[in-house]
Amino acid sequence: MSWTLTLPLVLPFLTAVAAFLLRANPAGRWVSVVGSALLLIAAGSLMLETLRAGVVVGQMGNWPAPFGITLVADLLSAIMVVITAITALAVSVYALADIDRRMEMLGYHALFNVLIAGVVGAFLTGDLFNLYVWFEVMLISSFGLLILGGRKEQIDGGIKYVTLNLVSTILFLSGIGLLYGMTGTLNLADLSLAVEEVENKGLLTVVAVMFMIAFGVKAALFPLFFWLPAAYHTPAFSVSAVFAGLLTKVGVYALIRMFTLVFDHDIGFTHEILLWVAALTMITGVLGAAAQSDFRKILSFHIVSQIGYMILGLALYTPLALVGAVFYLVHHIVVKANLFLIAGIAQRLTGSTELSRIGGLYKSAPLLAVLFLIPAFSLAGFPPLSGFWAKYVLVQATLEVEAWILAGVALAVGLLTIYSMTKIWAEAFWKKHPEGIDPTPDKLDGPTRAALLLPVGFLATLTIIIGFFPQPFVALAEASAAQLLDPTAYVTAVLGGSE
Repeated sequence: MSWTLTLPLVLPFLTAVAAFLLRANPAGRWVSVVGSALLLIAAGSLMLETLRAGVVVGQMGNWPAPFGITLVADLLSAIMVVITAITALAVSVYALADIDRRMEMLGYHALFNVLIAGVVGAFLTGDLFNLYVWFEVMLISSFGLLILGGRKEQIDGGIKYVTLNLVSTILFLSGIGLLYGMTGTLNLADLSLAVEEVENKGLLTVVAVMFMIAFGVKAALFPLFFWLPAAYHTPAFSVSAVFAGLLTKVGVYALIRMFTLVFDHDIGFTHEILLWVAALTMITGVLGAAAQSDFRKILSFHIVSQIGYMILGLALYTPLALVGAVFYLVHHIVVKANLFLIAGIAQRLTGSTELSRIGGLYKSAPLLAVLFLIPAFSLAGFPPLSGFWAKYVLVQATLEVEAWILAGVALAVGLLTIYSMTKIWAEAFWKKHPEGIDPTPDKLDGPTRAALLLPVGFLATLTIIIGFFPQPFVALAEASAAQLLDPTAYVTAVLGGSE
């Protein structure tokens, strides 16, 4: 067993235990920061090992696949673990100023790190049942974070969140049972071979649709997304940021993994459904955002619309489209987490996230205004930021297959995204504060200001780097897409031996 494969899983759990034991100690809040920094180092090591070896595999207890628990890291998994670690570190630093002592005593830092462990586990697992286990780890910890504080709106959002996710869980488990009954295995690599031997392809397609719905709930796809904008604006901003950056992307990752590795027997049917779902997700999400007047609610609906772009890449199922999907995943995690962190600073300075009740940030906090414009323009697809390249690749992929309507939808949604970002800019930054409040950052003490602005500046810088120097990131996305389209190396590494 390679430590490069297990450390990204072990570290968040150890951090969670330490954070819980030290929750009464004021210094305990730094445990998450240190743990997240170590996780980033471990994730970087795993990425280097994956670049060297191609696919890194570990068999728990030396039980050979497909009988034991398998951990696997191909390029896509390694990329997602690295971006998870980056997000965790940024949010951990931000939480130093955002999370109060009461929430720390209630176990915020422990729940946060268990959530990160669940996300990493979902990216590294090599079998379907353990993917379910990691989804449950995420669900339990995210529900705890969502209702931490106990406000009425949090409880209301939490009930909607957990109810629909439990429906998703039932579908997921039912699909697992049916698939195991048809193939006799749940190891993903073994499943990719076993499904070829299934005689009843029609039933296999039904099972594929069950997984599509189950993961569609997790990813907030149309028409199953309404839990997200009902919940994501209610918790602490640190919680909103990590949710916005990571949770739905695990659902997208699961869809990409299952519908490239396992369910590729009826592409004409399953991926046609995904095309319609992608288009409708983009449209409904962006229209929902346009109708909102709260900073976080606008951003929440834009999570939905942007998920549509990622699913579009999977649905088109061409090399270029999958490159776009992987690139979009990375870009969106960075940008969306950053926008929620900025919303938190705006709320602290102006007293609200309701656009009609805030303003004056451009004059009093010009640095924050610039830091907002970078991810906002990137989300809308302005060149040469990361969002432009992500959208460009996906639109080019639609044009390659002459899907003119889908290209038009993708471009129109980008224009409507500009409208929403412009509305936030005009209301929160450009106009004067309606109550005459001076939202100057100087009201914050030095450590608080640093903890809030450093993660935002770091993520904004990363967005600029991806935008101005896209080639290395595109190359990684191309290599990931090649592995997805030809899983031979993945299957051979898992079934052909263990580390």
